[in-house]
Amino acid sequence: MAIEVKHSYTVPCASAFRDATLDLAYRRRVNAGDLARSVMLVVPPAVVEATEDPGEPPPGDREIVILKSGPSAGRPWRRKPRLQVRMVRGYTVPFVRKALAVALALDSGALRVLVDGEACPPLPAILADSIPQAPPPAPEPPPPPPGPDLSATVTRLEAEIERLRQERDRLRGFLPLLTGDTLPEGVGSREEALYVLGFPPGSDPDLGVVRSRFRQLATVLHPDSGLGDNARMSQLNQAMAFLRGR
Repeated sequence: MAIEVKHSYTVPCASAFRDATLDLAYRRRVNAGDLARSVMLVVPPAVVEATEDPGEPPPGDREIVILKSGPSAGRPWRRKPRLQVRMVRGYTVPFVRKALAVALALDSGALRVLVDGEACPPLPAILADSIPQAPPPAPEPPPPPPGPDLSATVTRLEAEIERLRQERDRLRGFLPLLTGDTLPEGVGSREEALYVLGFPPGSDPDLGVVRSRFRQLATVLHPDSGLGDNARMSQLNQAMAFLRGR
């Protein structure tokens, strides 16, 4: 006598269909495979085949499980809802799913098994209203509101960057005055006076610009500043006097 070996069918289905099937199996104290086999014992295969297939879950209907083995063990995995149905080989997954749909229809009273020839409405039409349907997918969230206009802030920052760049260049011009040697013979020419005050050779700054530069350098070169000394301050005074008296 041949022994029929059971096969585990993985049956993708909507979450509502899965939950209704498991609830029915729990109330009947059986499993999903027992429900499908019971239907196949009393309902002709042609009728089961004619039943509307509840189908696979919609795109937004997923369940999360924790992987138990392999390199990704312990990690969550988002997959289609499903039922594991142990039955003998030879059936297709849609046929098993239809058999479970018939079981749900019988339980809800939308379908009856008749033994005395009593008329019964067409099976597919009954099942269409009795099988739990997955809820519609949630609507897409509205797009976030537009952010504030940052053009004014960008313009202000660009202007500040340019100001700092100019200040950097100006301070670089002071560096030789702080680190270089003083003129051994003092300021004796216009070019030397321009050098001491940090102006390019051959330039012709007006007196207001010269005075402003003198005040800036005096703040740094004065002996009390901690950076200057008497020799540098004296040379700065000579340069200022030379350019003022030109």
